[in-house]
Amino acid sequence: MHIRKLAGQTAIYGLSSIVGRLLNYFLVPLYTRVFLPAEYGVVTEFYAYVSFLIIVFTYGMETTFFRFNESELDKEKVFSTALISLLFSSALLALICFFGSSALASMLRYPGHAEYVVWFGLILACDAVTSIPFARLRAQGKPGRFAFLKFVNILLNVALNLFFLLACPFFFKQEQGWLHDFVLQFYNPSFGIGYIFISNLLASVLTLLLLLPSFKGIGAGFDKVLWRRMMLYSLPLLVAGLAGMINETMDRILLKYLLPPDTALEQVGIYGACYKLSILMTLFIQMFRYAAEPFFFKQAKEDNARQVYADVMTYFVLACSFIFLGIMLYIDVVKFFIGPNYYPGLKVVPILLLANLCLGVFFNLSIWYKLSGKTSYGAWFAVFGAALTLLLNAWWIPLFGYMGSAWATLVCYASMMLVSFYVGQKNYPVPYQMRRILLYLGVALGLYFIAVFMRSLMGNSLLPLLAFNTCLMGLFVGLVIWKEKAKIL
Repeated sequence: MHIRKLAGQTAIYGLSSIVGRLLNYFLVPLYTRVFLPAEYGVVTEFYAYVSFLIIVFTYGMETTFFRFNESELDKEKVFSTALISLLFSSALLALICFFGSSALASMLRYPGHAEYVVWFGLILACDAVTSIPFARLRAQGKPGRFAFLKFVNILLNVALNLFFLLACPFFFKQEQGWLHDFVLQFYNPSFGIGYIFISNLLASVLTLLLLLPSFKGIGAGFDKVLWRRMMLYSLPLLVAGLAGMINETMDRILLKYLLPPDTALEQVGIYGACYKLSILMTLFIQMFRYAAEPFFFKQAKEDNARQVYADVMTYFVLACSFIFLGIMLYIDVVKFFIGPNYYPGLKVVPILLLANLCLGVFFNLSIWYKLSGKTSYGAWFAVFGAALTLLLNAWWIPLFGYMGSAWATLVCYASMMLVSFYVGQKNYPVPYQMRRILLYLGVALGLYFIAVFMRSLMGNSLLPLLAFNTCLMGLFVGLVIWKEKAKIL
């Protein structure tokens, strides 16, 4: 019953994530055909900074809200205190970006583009402020409204990208007509990737405006004592989040600085585009996290909580194994998602898929220290992973380029997963079904290696290869039905 409820909420959160983010990810074929790898490398780099800096802007307050929303009687006070805190800090950080834009742009080696820093400062501020209203929707069990607002945000972003990158250039080249005259008022072809950033900013501002009615809860006021308790809980999460973002995004940043300048941004662009091919794994983990975090906190009150956590882990790994096979067995079709100039990077895809699977398992394992309030463990695990990421990237990027980054990501997440499992089982034992988990994952990997071997024999015979791989997928489905038939029936 509990697993079905989690699956149902995951599906609704996934509607906004999958439909919306798929629309967003469908921009990648556009970007990789409109822009050269070096130009797309700039986009990849800046969004790597965004992933890192959103942790600074939110400083763990979202997870902290869930914890205190469950433990405190005055839920409105929790909401208003968290929201006021983020409003003040986001405004301060956005002002720093505005007044320090020139210096920050020079530090990033973009001295002529201080406007990029200003735009991203505003994007981060809007996203940070809206994180608490979105968190309250999740805590209140309102995935429908959550999904609608997320979908509107992404749909607007996609529409603006299509307008600026396809419609405007088309009408600009017409050299006559009222649409040409209209576009001429604001469109500049040399603006290039700047239109990607402007589209994101406008979408974030609209989302903030749509969530303004939720801000009436701010009337409950700011509780200094409560805020201090919340900050004591959230600061280790900030450390963990920063270290986690080092693990997740630092590879794309370091590639620029550790590779020869004449090829660095091109390599960043290729790596970033191929990273997007792990879309389904990334989206599944994201939508699972949206549903799972409030679910885990509420489930903690039940007598069978640990058994539920164990069941969730098994089905999570099973779903990820399906996704891994679905992408890798049909990679000859999936690769058309990106432009041909980016195909040399396809070899990183299976490595990154497995890395993201390990990250998802780590998230499942992390529930014990969040429930017990021992968030310092999360900080230590993430710092350990960050140190490993920096060390391995500094060592392997000069030797292997972006392949070194991919392997460093896998080693990092796998190591964090194993350490968290070992420590967690000592502090908060959960009866994970390791035989079933390892069986599903082992069979998925085995079928993938069989497909790789058959590719070496069949060459570029696409249809026979896809037919054979479909049979392999059928074998995996048959195994799952056989092992899970008692639960299915």
